[in-house]
Amino acid sequence: MLQTAFLVTLGALSLGYLFWGWKTLPNEGWQIAAAVPLRKGSDGRWAGVNLTWYGILTANAYAIAVSLALVLMGAAGISLRAVTALVFLLLGCCVPASRLVAQLVEGKANTFTVGGAVFVGTILAPWIVELVNLIPLGDHGAPVPVLPALAAFAIAYAFGEGMGRLACVSFGCCYGKPLSACHPMVARVASPVALVFTGKTKKIAYASGLDGVKVLPVQGMTYLLYTITGVVATWFFLSGWYGAAYLTALGVTQGWRVISEFFRSDYRGGRKISVYQVMGLVGIGYGGWVAVHFGDQGVLPELGSGLSGLWDPTTFLLLQGIWIAIFLYTGLSRVTGSTMSFHVHAEKI
Repeated sequence: MLQTAFLVTLGALSLGYLFWGWKTLPNEGWQIAAAVPLRKGSDGRWAGVNLTWYGILTANAYAIAVSLALVLMGAAGISLRAVTALVFLLLGCCVPASRLVAQLVEGKANTFTVGGAVFVGTILAPWIVELVNLIPLGDHGAPVPVLPALAAFAIAYAFGEGMGRLACVSFGCCYGKPLSACHPMVARVASPVALVFTGKTKKIAYASGLDGVKVLPVQGMTYLLYTITGVVATWFFLSGWYGAAYLTALGVTQGWRVISEFFRSDYRGGRKISVYQVMGLVGIGYGGWVAVHFGDQGVLPELGSGLSGLWDPTTFLLLQGIWIAIFLYTGLSRVTGSTMSFHVHAEKI
Protein backbone atom coordinates (compact mmCIF):
# COMPACT_ATOMS: atom_id res chain seq x y z
CA MET A 1 0.00 0.00 0.00
CA LEU A 2 2.80 2.42 0.92
CA GLN A 3 4.64 1.61 -2.30
CA THR A 4 1.55 2.27 -4.43
CA ALA A 5 0.79 5.55 -2.64
CA PHE A 6 4.41 6.66 -3.07
CA LEU A 7 4.44 5.93 -6.81
CA VAL A 8 1.05 7.58 -7.42
CA THR A 9 2.07 10.68 -5.44
CA LEU A 10 5.37 10.87 -7.28
CA GLY A 11 3.63 10.70 -10.65
CA ALA A 12 0.87 13.15 -9.75
CA LEU A 13 3.23 15.80 -8.38
CA SER A 14 5.49 15.44 -11.43
CA LEU A 15 2.54 15.91 -13.78
CA GLY A 16 1.31 18.99 -11.93
CA TYR A 17 4.79 20.57 -11.98
CA LEU A 18 5.02 19.96 -15.73
CA PHE A 19 1.59 21.50 -16.39
CA TRP A 20 2.53 24.64 -14.46
CA GLY A 21 5.90 25.01 -16.18
CA TRP A 22 4.60 24.35 -19.69
CA LYS A 23 1.96 27.08 -19.36
CA THR A 24 4.05 29.64 -17.47
CA LEU A 25 7.77 29.51 -18.12
CA PRO A 26 7.98 30.34 -21.88
CA ASN A 27 6.79 33.87 -21.03
CA GLU A 28 9.30 36.71 -20.81
CA GLY A 29 8.66 37.43 -17.12
CA TRP A 30 9.87 34.01 -16.05
CA GLN A 31 13.54 34.30 -17.00
CA ILE A 32 14.87 36.82 -14.49
CA ALA A 33 13.73 36.23 -10.91
CA ALA A 34 15.57 39.17 -9.32
CA ALA A 35 18.40 41.62 -9.92
CA VAL A 36 20.97 42.70 -7.34
CA PRO A 37 22.72 46.12 -7.73
CA LEU A 38 26.51 45.89 -7.67
CA ARG A 39 28.14 49.07 -9.05
CA LYS A 40 26.92 52.65 -9.32
CA GLY A 41 27.69 54.39 -12.60
CA SER A 42 28.48 58.05 -13.26
CA ASP A 43 24.89 58.61 -14.42
CA GLY A 44 23.52 57.54 -11.03
CA ARG A 45 22.22 54.21 -12.25
CA TRP A 46 23.39 50.86 -10.92
CA ALA A 47 24.71 47.88 -12.88
CA GLY A 48 23.45 44.63 -11.43
CA VAL A 49 23.66 40.88 -11.64
CA ASN A 50 20.56 38.88 -12.57
CA LEU A 51 19.33 35.94 -10.52
CA THR A 52 17.49 33.60 -12.85
CA TRP A 53 14.61 31.20 -12.70
CA TYR A 54 16.96 28.83 -14.50
CA GLY A 55 19.01 28.68 -11.32
CA ILE A 56 15.97 28.25 -9.07
CA LEU A 57 14.46 25.49 -11.19
CA THR A 58 17.80 23.73 -11.62
CA ALA A 59 18.38 23.85 -7.87
CA ASN A 60 14.86 22.45 -7.36
CA ALA A 61 15.64 19.59 -9.75
CA TYR A 62 18.91 18.75 -7.99
CA ALA A 63 17.25 18.84 -4.55
CA ILE A 64 14.40 16.60 -5.73
CA ALA A 65 16.83 14.17 -7.36
CA VAL A 66 19.03 13.96 -4.26
CA SER A 67 15.95 13.54 -2.03
CA LEU A 68 14.80 10.62 -4.14
CA ALA A 69 18.27 9.08 -4.13
CA LEU A 70 18.33 9.37 -0.32
CA VAL A 71 14.95 7.66 -0.01
CA LEU A 72 15.81 4.81 -2.38
CA MET A 73 19.28 4.15 -0.99
CA GLY A 74 17.95 4.39 2.54
CA ALA A 75 15.29 1.84 1.58
CA ALA A 76 18.05 -0.43 0.26
CA GLY A 77 19.81 -0.30 3.63
CA ILE A 78 22.61 2.12 2.67
CA SER A 79 23.61 4.35 5.58
CA LEU A 80 23.13 8.13 5.51
CA ARG A 81 26.88 8.68 5.91
CA ALA A 82 27.61 6.54 2.88
CA VAL A 83 24.86 8.23 0.86
CA THR A 84 26.18 11.68 1.81
CA ALA A 85 29.70 10.72 0.75
CA LEU A 86 28.41 9.33 -2.55
CA VAL A 87 26.34 12.44 -3.29
CA PHE A 88 29.15 14.88 -2.57
CA LEU A 89 31.73 12.94 -4.59
CA LEU A 90 29.40 12.46 -7.54
CA LEU A 91 28.19 16.07 -7.60
CA GLY A 92 31.77 17.22 -7.10
CA CYS A 93 32.61 15.55 -10.42
CA CYS A 94 29.40 16.20 -12.37
CA VAL A 95 28.66 19.85 -11.57
CA PRO A 96 32.01 21.20 -12.84
CA ALA A 97 31.79 18.81 -15.79
CA SER A 98 28.53 20.44 -16.87
CA ARG A 99 30.53 23.53 -17.81
CA LEU A 100 33.85 21.98 -18.81
CA VAL A 101 32.29 19.58 -21.32
CA ALA A 102 30.23 22.41 -22.82
CA GLN A 103 33.42 24.43 -23.27
CA LEU A 104 35.11 21.54 -25.06
CA VAL A 105 32.15 20.62 -27.28
CA GLU A 106 30.49 23.97 -27.96
CA GLY A 107 33.42 26.33 -27.41
CA LYS A 108 31.38 28.50 -25.01
CA ALA A 109 32.58 29.49 -21.57
CA ASN A 110 29.24 30.53 -20.06
CA THR A 111 26.95 27.61 -20.79
CA PHE A 112 26.14 24.26 -19.19
CA THR A 113 25.49 20.78 -20.51
CA VAL A 114 23.59 18.21 -18.51
CA GLY A 115 24.43 15.60 -21.13
CA GLY A 116 28.16 16.01 -20.59
CA ALA A 117 27.78 15.95 -16.81
CA VAL A 118 25.69 12.78 -16.95
CA PHE A 119 28.22 11.05 -19.19
CA VAL A 120 30.99 11.83 -16.69
CA GLY A 121 28.77 10.66 -13.83
CA THR A 122 27.80 7.44 -15.63
CA ILE A 123 31.46 6.53 -16.18
CA LEU A 124 32.65 7.44 -12.68
CA ALA A 125 29.69 6.37 -10.52
CA PRO A 126 30.58 2.66 -10.08
CA TRP A 127 34.12 3.55 -9.06
CA ILE A 128 32.94 6.30 -6.72
CA VAL A 129 30.83 3.66 -4.94
CA GLU A 130 33.89 1.40 -4.75
CA LEU A 131 35.95 4.32 -3.41
CA VAL A 132 33.39 5.07 -0.69
CA ASN A 133 33.57 1.41 0.33
CA LEU A 134 37.28 1.96 1.06
CA ILE A 135 36.65 5.02 3.25
CA PRO A 136 36.21 4.38 7.00
CA LEU A 137 32.92 6.23 7.56
CA GLY A 138 32.58 5.18 11.18
CA ASP A 139 29.09 3.74 10.79
CA HIS A 140 30.16 0.08 11.06
CA GLY A 141 27.83 -0.71 8.17
CA ALA A 142 28.15 -3.22 5.38
CA PRO A 143 29.78 -2.11 2.12
CA VAL A 144 27.56 -0.15 -0.22
CA PRO A 145 26.07 -2.55 -2.80
CA VAL A 146 27.09 -1.10 -6.15
CA LEU A 147 24.11 -1.89 -8.37
CA PRO A 148 21.38 -0.68 -5.94
CA ALA A 149 23.32 2.56 -5.46
CA LEU A 150 23.70 3.02 -9.22
CA ALA A 151 20.02 2.22 -9.78
CA ALA A 152 19.03 4.85 -7.20
CA PHE A 153 21.26 7.42 -8.88
CA ALA A 154 19.90 6.56 -12.34
CA ILE A 155 16.31 6.95 -11.15
CA ALA A 156 17.13 10.18 -9.36
CA TYR A 157 18.76 11.44 -12.56
CA ALA A 158 15.67 10.59 -14.62
CA PHE A 159 13.49 12.71 -12.34
CA GLY A 160 16.07 15.46 -11.88
CA GLU A 161 16.87 15.76 -15.57
CA GLY A 162 13.19 15.66 -16.50
CA MET A 163 12.23 18.35 -14.03
CA GLY A 164 15.35 20.30 -14.92
CA ARG A 165 13.96 20.72 -18.44
CA LEU A 166 11.69 23.39 -16.96
CA ALA A 167 14.81 25.45 -16.30
CA CYS A 168 15.53 25.22 -20.02
CA VAL A 169 12.00 26.40 -20.82
CA SER A 170 12.58 29.41 -18.56
CA PHE A 171 15.92 30.29 -20.16
CA GLY A 172 14.78 29.37 -23.66
CA CYS A 173 17.55 26.85 -24.31
CA CYS A 174 17.55 23.23 -25.54
CA TYR A 175 14.66 24.23 -27.80
CA GLY A 176 13.06 22.24 -30.58
CA LYS A 177 12.85 22.93 -34.27
CA PRO A 178 10.22 25.38 -35.53
CA LEU A 179 7.09 23.59 -36.69
CA SER A 180 7.53 25.17 -40.12
CA ALA A 181 10.73 23.13 -40.54
CA CYS A 182 9.07 19.84 -39.56
CA HIS A 183 7.15 17.30 -41.60
CA PRO A 184 3.54 18.53 -42.03
CA MET A 185 2.18 15.55 -40.08
CA VAL A 186 4.59 16.21 -37.19
CA ALA A 187 3.71 19.90 -37.24
CA ARG A 188 -0.02 19.17 -37.17
CA VAL A 189 0.27 16.76 -34.22
CA ALA A 190 2.61 19.03 -32.25
CA SER A 191 0.80 22.32 -32.92
CA PRO A 192 -1.63 22.15 -29.94
CA VAL A 193 1.25 21.63 -27.48
CA ALA A 194 3.96 23.64 -29.24
CA LEU A 195 5.96 26.12 -27.18
CA VAL A 196 6.11 29.82 -28.06
CA PHE A 197 8.82 31.79 -26.27
CA THR A 198 8.69 35.54 -25.65
CA GLY A 199 11.52 37.86 -24.61
CA LYS A 200 14.66 39.00 -26.40
CA THR A 201 16.94 37.85 -23.58
CA LYS A 202 15.95 34.20 -23.96
CA LYS A 203 18.53 32.05 -25.76
CA ILE A 204 16.07 30.99 -28.45
CA ALA A 205 15.74 34.68 -29.39
CA TYR A 206 19.35 35.85 -29.46
CA ALA A 207 20.82 32.57 -30.75
CA SER A 208 18.24 31.60 -33.39
CA GLY A 209 15.69 34.41 -33.67
CA LEU A 210 12.83 32.00 -32.94
CA ASP A 211 11.03 33.99 -30.24
CA GLY A 212 7.32 34.21 -31.03
CA VAL A 213 7.57 31.11 -33.25
CA LYS A 214 5.91 27.76 -32.55
CA VAL A 215 8.60 25.16 -31.85
CA LEU A 216 8.56 21.47 -30.98
CA PRO A 217 8.17 21.08 -27.20
CA VAL A 218 11.28 18.96 -26.80
CA GLN A 219 11.76 20.03 -23.19
CA GLY A 220 8.22 18.97 -22.27
CA MET A 221 8.55 15.71 -24.17
CA THR A 222 11.76 14.98 -22.27
CA TYR A 223 10.15 15.83 -18.95
CA LEU A 224 7.17 13.54 -19.55
CA LEU A 225 9.22 10.60 -20.83
CA TYR A 226 11.82 10.82 -18.07
CA THR A 227 9.35 11.07 -15.21
CA ILE A 228 7.30 8.14 -16.54
CA THR A 229 10.54 6.19 -16.86
CA GLY A 230 11.46 7.24 -13.33
CA VAL A 231 8.17 5.93 -11.92
CA VAL A 232 8.54 2.59 -13.73
CA ALA A 233 12.18 2.22 -12.67
CA THR A 234 11.25 3.11 -9.07
CA TRP A 235 8.70 0.29 -9.11
CA PHE A 236 11.42 -2.09 -10.32
CA PHE A 237 13.74 -0.82 -7.58
CA LEU A 238 11.20 -1.20 -4.78
CA SER A 239 10.52 -4.72 -6.04
CA GLY A 240 14.21 -5.55 -5.60
CA TRP A 241 14.97 -5.71 -9.36
CA TYR A 242 17.97 -3.42 -9.25
CA GLY A 243 19.43 -4.39 -12.60
CA ALA A 244 16.11 -3.74 -14.36
CA ALA A 245 15.73 -0.41 -12.57
CA TYR A 246 19.25 0.72 -13.51
CA LEU A 247 19.06 -0.35 -17.15
CA THR A 248 15.56 1.08 -17.64
CA ALA A 249 16.44 4.50 -16.23
CA LEU A 250 19.80 4.68 -17.98
CA GLY A 251 18.70 3.14 -21.28
CA VAL A 252 15.61 5.28 -21.80
CA THR A 253 17.19 8.57 -20.73
CA GLN A 254 20.34 8.13 -22.77
CA GLY A 255 18.47 6.63 -25.71
CA TRP A 256 16.15 9.63 -25.80
CA ARG A 257 19.15 11.94 -25.58
CA VAL A 258 20.39 10.40 -28.82
CA ILE A 259 16.98 10.60 -30.53
CA SER A 260 15.82 13.98 -29.21
CA GLU A 261 18.78 15.88 -30.64
CA PHE A 262 17.42 15.26 -34.13
CA PHE A 263 14.41 17.36 -33.09
CA ARG A 264 16.42 20.19 -31.53
CA SER A 265 17.39 23.44 -33.17
CA ASP A 266 19.96 24.81 -30.73
CA TYR A 267 23.68 24.48 -31.45
CA ARG A 268 25.07 21.06 -30.46
CA GLY A 269 28.42 21.22 -32.22
CA GLY A 270 29.30 21.18 -35.89
CA ARG A 271 28.79 17.48 -36.60
CA LYS A 272 25.76 15.69 -38.02
CA ILE A 273 25.93 13.25 -35.11
CA SER A 274 26.77 15.36 -32.07
CA VAL A 275 29.32 14.51 -29.41
CA TYR A 276 26.46 14.35 -26.90
CA GLN A 277 24.73 11.67 -28.95
CA VAL A 278 27.93 9.63 -29.02
CA MET A 279 28.17 10.06 -25.25
CA GLY A 280 24.62 8.74 -24.87
CA LEU A 281 25.35 5.62 -26.93
CA VAL A 282 28.60 4.95 -25.08
CA GLY A 283 26.80 5.43 -21.77
CA ILE A 284 24.18 2.81 -22.66
CA GLY A 285 26.84 0.26 -23.62
CA TYR A 286 28.89 1.02 -20.53
CA GLY A 287 25.80 0.71 -18.33
CA GLY A 288 25.08 -2.74 -19.74
CA TRP A 289 28.60 -3.84 -18.85
CA VAL A 290 28.25 -2.39 -15.34
CA ALA A 291 24.96 -4.25 -14.75
CA VAL A 292 26.55 -7.55 -15.74
CA HIS A 293 29.83 -6.93 -13.92
CA PHE A 294 28.38 -5.97 -10.55
CA GLY A 295 25.34 -8.26 -10.56
CA ASP A 296 21.87 -7.82 -9.03
CA GLN A 297 23.13 -7.56 -5.46
CA GLY A 298 21.36 -6.06 -2.45
CA VAL A 299 18.50 -6.70 -0.01
CA LEU A 300 14.79 -6.19 -0.67
CA PRO A 301 14.10 -2.47 -0.06
CA GLU A 302 11.98 -1.18 2.82
CA LEU A 303 10.39 2.06 1.61
CA GLY A 304 9.32 3.11 5.10
CA SER A 305 12.94 3.15 6.25
CA GLY A 306 13.97 5.25 3.29
CA LEU A 307 11.18 7.80 3.84
CA SER A 308 11.94 8.10 7.55
CA GLY A 309 15.46 9.16 6.71
CA LEU A 310 14.17 12.38 5.14
CA TRP A 311 13.18 13.65 8.60
CA ASP A 312 16.74 13.57 9.88
CA PRO A 313 18.10 17.12 10.51
CA THR A 314 21.30 16.17 8.70
CA THR A 315 19.24 15.39 5.61
CA PHE A 316 17.54 18.78 5.70
CA LEU A 317 20.89 20.56 6.00
CA LEU A 318 22.34 18.48 3.16
CA LEU A 319 19.44 19.30 0.83
CA GLN A 320 19.49 22.99 1.75
CA GLY A 321 23.23 23.17 1.15
CA ILE A 322 22.90 21.48 -2.25
CA TRP A 323 20.04 23.80 -3.27
CA ILE A 324 21.98 26.94 -2.34
CA ALA A 325 25.21 25.76 -3.98
CA ILE A 326 23.49 24.81 -7.25
CA PHE A 327 21.50 28.05 -7.32
CA LEU A 328 24.62 30.16 -6.86
CA TYR A 329 26.48 28.12 -9.50
CA THR A 330 23.76 28.18 -12.17
CA GLY A 331 21.52 31.09 -11.17
CA LEU A 332 23.94 34.02 -11.42
CA SER A 333 23.44 35.02 -15.04
CA ARG A 334 26.58 35.53 -17.09
CA VAL A 335 24.88 36.26 -20.42
CA THR A 336 22.37 38.91 -19.31
CA GLY A 337 22.81 42.15 -17.42
CA SER A 338 20.63 44.75 -15.74
CA THR A 339 20.60 48.49 -15.08
CA MET A 340 18.69 49.94 -12.14
CA SER A 341 17.80 53.33 -10.72
CA PHE A 342 16.23 54.13 -7.36
CA HIS A 343 14.08 57.00 -6.17
CA VAL A 344 11.96 58.13 -3.24
CA HIS A 345 8.17 58.35 -3.38
CA ALA A 346 7.86 61.93 -2.14
CA GLU A 347 4.11 61.64 -1.60
CA LYS A 348 4.65 58.82 0.91
CA ILE A 349 7.15 60.63 3.13
